[in-house]
Amino acid sequence: MKFADIPGHDDVKKHLREMVDNNRIPHAVLLEGPAGSGKFALARAFAQYIHCTNHTSDGDSCGHCSACRQHQSFNHIDTVFSFPITKKSSNKPALSDDYIDVFREFMSKYPYMDFDQWLISLDNINAQPLIYVDEGTELLRRLTYMARQSKYKVVLLWLPERLKEDAANKLLKLVEEPFGDTIFIMVSNNSRRILGTIYSRTQRIQVKRYEEDEIADILEGMGYDPYAASDVARIAEGNMNEALKLIDISAERLKYFDLFVELMRKAYARKVADLREWSLNVAALGREPSMQFIDYATRLVRESFLMHLGDDKLLTLNQSERAFIVKFFPFINEKNVLDMIQLFDLARRDIAANGNAKIVFFDLAVRVIILIRRK
Repeated sequence: MKFADIPGHDDVKKHLREMVDNNRIPHAVLLEGPAGSGKFALARAFAQYIHCTNHTSDGDSCGHCSACRQHQSFNHIDTVFSFPITKKSSNKPALSDDYIDVFREFMSKYPYMDFDQWLISLDNINAQPLIYVDEGTELLRRLTYMARQSKYKVVLLWLPERLKEDAANKLLKLVEEPFGDTIFIMVSNNSRRILGTIYSRTQRIQVKRYEEDEIADILEGMGYDPYAASDVARIAEGNMNEALKLIDISAERLKYFDLFVELMRKAYARKVADLREWSLNVAALGREPSMQFIDYATRLVRESFLMHLGDDKLLTLNQSERAFIVKFFPFINEKNVLDMIQLFDLARRDIAANGNAKIVFFDLAVRVIILIRRK
């Protein structure tokens, strides 16, 4: 990963580049900021720039030397990846290396590090991945050895906020008393949850969320329709993971919109038989599309409630959605909005846990009958 491969963030790239060029690399760097802002891609580019033996004149990795080629295949001998995982067995150490092939594929496919997709990669959508104390022990063992090909060993640690307490304390010793040839590059979506003593010993670099026009440009550069890219950029709120999800389902979005409208209209009319047919149709979409529909429906419920505030800047609706919500929003109010959102959240949880989709969606539809008339 070269700096040139990452859109935007010129100020962060300049800061990271100057650290290396001036030979003033801190032993622990923390890239912090919102999810979907490209932080881990920047961390990877930083590590590659540290190891590259032939920097370009414009301040980037060459992409051709042995170190760069190893980085591009996620196999640099002096680079260690550490990340949250789920335990395979209570009797075996819980190590990132157990999932390294899965993680390499994940980094390649999702460079903006979509955590929901990481859960899917772990094949456990309901998991709470953590970094366990065994990982701290293994890092200590590996970092004891001198760097083999480079001046520095680099640890790329994704989501230090997910360190278990005993693992965090072990990592603290490594950060407090670092090996002279070791650099920690940490990437956090929620730095407030990092152990305070670790956080205070890092040099923090804030990575801001993308601007709306930046996301639109990125999507257009990937070959997406400019209108769809602009529409998605307004909704994604600076999160490239969300933007990529939305653009990928843009063709499905009209179908989800029709399903939402059908649900609300038939629920208001109390057409239970029609709602049973509706639930069968949604269940037939399959697990992942069903969850995407629920996410979409939850957003439209929120947007309907925000319509009461009368501030268009708060809304992220396209033309078709706006035309419907303008008439529908009075039915979403302070007496039912929280219950409605909770209802969709519970349905999503049940679908994620492989619940019977036909039952889940019919139950949701029947409950909407009650909620939509609450004033």
